Parts: sequence; structure tokens; C-alpha cells
Amino acid sequence: MFPRFITKSIHAYLDYPVALGLIAMPFLFGLGETAPLAFWLSVVTGVAAFVLTALTDHHLGIVRVLPYSLHLTVDALVGLTFVAAPFFLGFTGVDFGYYMVLGLTVLAVVGLHQPEDQTAIAP
Repeated sequence: MFPRFITKSIHAYLDYPVALGLIAMPFLFGLGETAPLAFWLSVVTGVAAFVLTALTDHHLGIVRVLPYSLHLTVDALVGLTFVAAPFFLGFTGVDFGYYMVLGLTVLAVVGLHQPEDQTAIAP
């Protein structure tokens, strides 16, 4: 079994830069040559990720209304969507590689997440 070393704190520090990267990278990499949706999927996901992070109940959340477990679930769904999108939406070339790399990376981060200590919860 792989060691789970990505803590809630580490994950929180990664979230804002990743969200901003999802918004900026389509411009930098020229995404959308094979399908315009390849460009907009990343931008819209980046905006949604920024909002999700701001609303998540962790130390970097601005309005902490969403449970962290929901945040991780959404991250996993984004990873699965990014891996599936090139096949279902016909992305090729850079668009294909971008979504494969990002999708697999997101799934790895979620998979390597260290479970929170449940013993600290009072009955």
C-alpha cells in the first residue's frame, strides 16, 4: 500500500494555485485546437475550483461552509472527468495530453490523501 502523505493542510495550499493554473494554462498552452471545449473545460473548472476552495472548511477557506469530504469527492470527480473527456469529446494532441496528465495527477493527489484522524472526534 502506498503511503498517504498529502494532508488536509498540504491540499489546501495546493488548491488556489491549481485553480489559477486551470484558468491560465489553456491560454499558455493554446488549448482548444482540436475542440473549443478543451479550452473552456479547463477555464470553467478553474473558476469552480477557486470557488470550491474558498467555500471549503479548511484553514484557507474564506467562507467555510462545505465539508472537506465533499471537496475531496468533487476533486475525484474532476479527475475522472479530465481522464474521460479526451475519449468522449475527441480531444487529440496537446488537448489530449493536458487532460490526461491533469486528470491522473488529481486522482493521485486524492488517492494519496492522508485520512483525517477520526479518534479526535468526541462522542
